Amino acid sequence: DLVRKEACADVARAIDLGAAIRLGVSEANAGGRGRAAILADACEALIGAVFIDGGYPAAAALVERLWSERMRTPARPLRDSKTVLQEWAQARGLPTPAYREVERKGPDHDPEFRVTVELPHLAPAEGLGRSKRAAEQAAAAAMLTRAGVKSDRLDG
Repeated sequence: DLVRKEACADVARAIDLGAAIRLGVSEANAGGRGRAAILADACEALIGAVFIDGGYPAAAALVERLWSERMRTPARPLRDSKTVLQEWAQARGLPTPAYREVERKGPDHDPEFRVTVELPHLAPAEGLGRSKRAAEQAAAAAMLTRAGVKSDRLDG
């Protein structure tokens, strides 16, 4: 989770990196300074620039300072909804859950996915997300909730 686009974008927002990004007029007017992909790329570029200018020690110090809280407190447990659902299914002799993308809409730079998950003897469950992975997690969480499964998961 520390190097995912969302984490890098959150760090960029925390240090107001968007204010320092040079964008074209149309991208700036379209809200580009707040777009996660642009912020994440700018954050990675900042780390790279610090590395080139000051070497590994400077880059490591920057990452430690900006990510220290995230390193101490992970955003989610190691067992996400897909893992919990798969373990739950296997414990009952069921096959691995089958995920299927049923819809993808929106522009390439900001898509939204709808995914279903299916297991024998259970109604399919659906999830939405900005990535296939997020939609699959949401679908798994929906199926777990419908099945009444309690767990330590925090992602749905």
